[in-house]
Amino acid sequence: MNFNLSEDQIVFQQVIRDFVNSEIRPIVREFEQQNKYPSEVVELMKGMGLFGLLIPSRYGGQEVDVVTMSIVFEEISKVWMGVAGILGSHTLACHMISQHGTEEQKLKYLPDLASGKRRTGIALTEPDAGSDVQSISTKAWRDGDDYIVRGRKMWITNARHADPLPVLVKTNTEASPRHAGMSILLIDQQSDGLVVSRDMGKLGYKGPETCEVLLDDVRVPSSNLLGGVEGRGMQQALSALEVGRINIAARAVGIATAALSDSIDYARKRKAFGQSIGEFQAVQLRIADMATSIEASRLLTRWAGSCIDNGQRSDSESGMAKLFASETAITCSLDAMRIHGGMGYSTELDIERYYRDAPLMAIGEGTNDILRTIIAKSLLKEIG
Repeated sequence: MNFNLSEDQIVFQQVIRDFVNSEIRPIVREFEQQNKYPSEVVELMKGMGLFGLLIPSRYGGQEVDVVTMSIVFEEISKVWMGVAGILGSHTLACHMISQHGTEEQKLKYLPDLASGKRRTGIALTEPDAGSDVQSISTKAWRDGDDYIVRGRKMWITNARHADPLPVLVKTNTEASPRHAGMSILLIDQQSDGLVVSRDMGKLGYKGPETCEVLLDDVRVPSSNLLGGVEGRGMQQALSALEVGRINIAARAVGIATAALSDSIDYARKRKAFGQSIGEFQAVQLRIADMATSIEASRLLTRWAGSCIDNGQRSDSESGMAKLFASETAITCSLDAMRIHGGMGYSTELDIERYYRDAPLMAIGEGTNDILRTIIAKSLLKEIG
């Protein structure tokens, strides 16, 4: 088993690292604190081809493997997790269209999505349906050659820019099991009745918009039914979320790594009682625990990504990676704040941002408690 990155992956990692240090690090504190959308950074990412990470080359994408994708999200999140979020929802949706779309849908959307001319996201969550996706109430029914869609979605990243916006709907409310009546429709941005009603206020994850979306009898051509067959929406969404959890795990590793790096620098420089605080055993123990958990998180994330790259299902593997890495990010951000003392609580440093951003990693792409049940059920099934 080889835990080393390939030469190509190392080069790619350095390119991303140089980009974030030169273009994102100088602006992150100002933009994040003002909740300012990083339009200039988005344009640069378009030019680098980052919006086509998982899109096949025949449609203009980079077609990188999932491990390489995780490197991108880790390196960006070391500097600003919010920017990684803009890229993350887009990449997840592109992967879903690439894997499950009809050839007509792929030709229509993927080339522009790969270049960044179009961008996208994914609309699953509703006010009364988060982790329990089968409880969504957004409905779609046929009217001639179209579907009419009525409902409400919340916490949608990239909602103001998504074209198309893949929306999970119920096309058969009487289906049993419930997921058999769920489908995904690709809704174009300019569709009448599609309204981005408001931006949601957030503790962290500043910069990218996270919105409520209203669907008021939106007319969608039947040709925009993902895959062309009703009733497959749940499976399509879940397969995309496997990749999405790798994305979240990698972002969590990035946050935790930044917290550790800043803590080490501070522990070397900060003096107390005539010596650097890094000489105190209490600080050393925190740093050692942080570093160990981060390395374990990174290995779990790349292991789960390699499972997908090898064509394996990775429900449990991606769930384990996301679960462990996100809890690590939360713990490391708090430990970093403790090491920094009062300055860790100040907006003059980045520690308080890590602390605000980390909890989202335990919520996004399935809450950690839901993932625990998925992992346990998979293990119990194997034992049985």
